[in-house]
Amino acid sequence: MTMTTFPPSDPLTWKQADTDVHVATRAGEFAGFVEFDGTAYLARDNRGIDLGSFASLGDARDALDGQIPVESRPWSFTVSLPRALRRRPRRARA
Repeated sequence: MTMTTFPPSDPLTWKQADTDVHVATRAGEFAGFVEFDGTAYLARDNRGIDLGSFASLGDARDALDGQIPVESRPWSFTVSLPRALRRRPRRARA
């Protein structure tokens, strides 16, 4: 998989996809979106990573554009299988 990167000088282009969703593109490529959940504006980048919640649409757009520094969060994903699946399968006896 290749990752397309754009210089930060390319501006974001915004389109309103729904009453509470704004989508950003940069040089024609998807760059992220901002969604209003009724209480705050939630920003996500082009990979779906949460950039945080903001009080205004402008702040959320600035965060997506990289003007507001966002703390990086480490990925934490653990998988725990049920006990029945953790055991080794037994062979049937003839």
